[in-house]
Order: sequence, then structure tokens, then C-alpha cells
Amino acid sequence: MRHHPACSRAHQAGALLLVAATFLLTRLFDRLLLLSPSSASSSAAAVASFGAAAPGWDADLRIYVYAEDEIDGLRALLRGRDGTVHAATCLKGQWGTQVKIHQLLLKSRFRTFNKDEANLFFVPSYVKCVRMMGGLNDKEINQTYVKVLSQMPYFRRSGGRDHIFVFPSGAGAHLFRSWATFLNRSIILTPEGDRTDKRGTSAFNTWKDIIIPGNVDDSMVNPDGRAVQPIPLKKRKYLANFLGRAQGKAGRLQLVELAKQYPDKLESPELKLSGPNKLGRIDYFKHLRNAKFCLAPRGESSWTLRFFESFFVECVPVILSDEVELPFQNVVDYTEISIKWPSSRIGPELFAYLESIPDERIEEMIARGRQIRCLWVYAADSEPCSAMAGILWELQRKVRRFHQSAETFWLHNRSIVNRDLIEFHSWRTPVPLP
Repeated sequence: MRHHPACSRAHQAGALLLVAATFLLTRLFDRLLLLSPSSASSSAAAVASFGAAAPGWDADLRIYVYAEDEIDGLRALLRGRDGTVHAATCLKGQWGTQVKIHQLLLKSRFRTFNKDEANLFFVPSYVKCVRMMGGLNDKEINQTYVKVLSQMPYFRRSGGRDHIFVFPSGAGAHLFRSWATFLNRSIILTPEGDRTDKRGTSAFNTWKDIIIPGNVDDSMVNPDGRAVQPIPLKKRKYLANFLGRAQGKAGRLQLVELAKQYPDKLESPELKLSGPNKLGRIDYFKHLRNAKFCLAPRGESSWTLRFFESFFVECVPVILSDEVELPFQNVVDYTEISIKWPSSRIGPELFAYLESIPDERIEEMIARGRQIRCLWVYAADSEPCSAMAGILWELQRKVRRFHQSAETFWLHNRSIVNRDLIEFHSWRTPVPLP
């Protein structure tokens, strides 16, 4: 008969650790199930509490925000060559995310003033707005970015992997013509996931970059007093609407023609952007709320602000843009709150399909959208549900414990050096770039 040794204290401790580990893993899996699309309240449960979904996810997140007077040239990317472009001007319109993210990070609880403590670095820039205001031209933008990056030893240390840039328009990172050389490893925040139609290649990389929501007009995201309130489904005049310019795009031109053929089903007024008949923001949202479905076709790029706006007038968005990328896909099940229809099938078939959807299902989708839309609102990260909470949650998943690039090396004493064996903190600027 085999003799089994007595259970020692080490065995007892090991057993207790095993029990504790099993308990913690079970709790973790239970929490992860809240994020599963198959659960009854999948997206709503996830959105309701980003923090509760993964306890401690933010424990080590520290973001350093470069100051505009810290690096020669950075002010020009924010204010233009003459310093005449103001943040308040850039805050308006669908590209205001470039300002809002910067301003919210300046006040964030995750901000650090110590570069050595940071695991991510934010490089502020309002180049889309600055370019539109004539503050910099394309050549100057390119030259200024290169100048700025050459003065960032921490960018060089990681090859840019831990540096964050915002490009808030359909052009994405293409606003910086040399992005493919200098930012091909950096984290890019953008609403645009595709520009292969004009650029030959997309600047968005699903493995490193983050899709962000567009900037919905502030007057529409305040839950205590929206400028335009939704109206009951039964009182809406149209089945669908398209409120946008044709821009010579095939899908949009088709919708304009369909509106002429089916004026009782599809509203698509000619939008005046200037002059006495210009459609104001309030009137725009009043039109938007008057249909059950808001059509969102591709324009100059694959993303459209109309998708996000539709949630605040409680109109179900219908995506007619095949290459579109949507934010926060780890927690949002878009089949619950929207429809995506092939752009090649825009026509009477689309209307027949939309008419076949029962009002009960439309109401369900609107109710789901009502729970999700807080993720489209740029508010302080102290809010349990906001665009910033979603962005920071995504950023935390990109944090690296170790930083390296083709130009960084390390020695037996753990010091980081360059090719000349100069220790990191002694690197002089400008540092060589790729």
C-alpha cells in the first residue's frame, strides 16, 4: 500500500491560493460575460459602467500631454504660423474632437507631469482646423510635424509606439503627408477607417489605432436640455431622410433622385450652406427627427457625422457606406441600434425593406440607442459613460510595459542607450528620425 505524506503547511497554502485564484477567475469571466453580445442586455450593460466591466483596468494608465510651448513648432500645429487660430474656433463643427480630447486630457485624472512615469504620450494638434483657417498649408504642416517629432526623445525611444495623435476628419492621418514614414507605429485617434478611394492606402490600422466618435453639436448632447427633442414615431412624416450634399458621390446622387420619385417616403432637401436660405443647426435637427430612419451614405470619406447625430433625435441610422469603421466595437453590438445596407443596393428595394420593419422593432432599436449614445458625448473621464471613457479604455489596452524601437538598445545594468551607446536621458535633440 502506497504511503501518502502528510499535508504540509506549504500544501495548505497552495490549496488556499488555488481556491482564491479559481474564485477570482470565475468573477472575471462573469464580468466578461456582461460584455458578450449574446447576453440579454449586452451593450447596455457594458456601457452602463466601463469601470465595473474590468476592475482595475485603469490602475496603471498614465498619460503625458505635451505643452504647446515645450517643443518648438508645436504651437504652430495648434495656432497656425502666426498664432491667430484660436481653440474656441476649432472647437466648433464636426472636427472639434481634436480640441475636446486635448482639453479633457489636460484635466484628466490619468494625466501625469512626469515623462518617466508616463506609459503614453499625447501630442496635441489642431491641424485640420488650422489648415481650414489658412494657418498652415500642406507643406508647412508636413515640415512642422517633422520638426516637432525630431525634438521628442521619448518618441524616438519607442519608435512612436506610445505616442497618440488625433486626426479628426475624413482625411485621417493623411493631413500629415509623411505619416507613413513617421507615424506608422503611433496610435492614431480618428473617426475615419478608410481612405483607399483617393489615397491608395488607408492610414488606419485596426491593430494599433482607435476609431473615435464624431463631434455632435453641443446643443444636442446635453441630457437636461437638448435644443431639439425627438417626436413620437407615429407623428413622423417620412419613412427616411437624407440630409446632406450630393458631392457628386454615386450613393448620394441616387438618394437625391429617389427623393424625387418617392417624395412621401424620403426627404432629401437641397442644403444651402450659405446665404439667406442657409439651413441652421436647429432646423437641421428638426428635419432629422421627422423620419423613422436616417440614411448615412458615404461622402468624401467612409464615415459620416450623421450616424452619430441620429441617436440624439432618436432616428434609426441606416449605414450606406461599405468600408465604414465604428467606435468601441468591443462593447457595442451595432446590430442592436442600427442597420447597415449594401451601397450597391440603394433603390426601391431599400424602401421596401425599411417599410417591412415593424414599429415595435424600431422602438426597440431606438431604446437601445438611447442607452448607447452617451458614448458619443465628449465629457470628463469621471463620467461613467462618455466618449472619453471609451477612448481611455481602448488606450489602456495598448499600454506596453517595455519600450523599444530599431534605434534603442539596452545594457546589463538596464540602461537604455542609442547606437552610440549614449544613455537615454543624455540624448540630444534633434534626434534622428526614420
